[in-house]
Amino acid sequence: MDVSTIPLASLPIWVVIIDYVLGVVMWTLIGRVAMNFFLPATSDFFFMKVFVKATDPLIRLFAPITPSFLLEALVPLYVAWFFFMIRFYLMPWLLGYSVMGMLSFPLEGEIAALIYHYLK
Repeated sequence: MDVSTIPLASLPIWVVIIDYVLGVVMWTLIGRVAMNFFLPATSDFFFMKVFVKATDPLIRLFAPITPSFLLEALVPLYVAWFFFMIRFYLMPWLLGYSVMGMLSFPLEGEIAALIYHYLK
């Protein structure tokens, strides 16, 4: 069964909550990489401080499996990749679905629906 054909309301609430948490963490890590293109990690800019403070514990947690050849600015993207893999492969497998499919994550699906609704 493909989860992309299942309405969000039919998913267990714990699945939606876990996906939202994992999604926010993933996008926060990606946001840090994007901010790193314009500002150093030591910047005094408020949002950069928030991204660094929120993501540093995760980056330290993943340090033992982070390749040393990665540029320091790309390490958050490497860590975000793990969260993507959990959301894309592990969550559907735990739920008994054969495939999840792109853009069928609950968090991104809700955001896309809101954008579609307001651009209509």
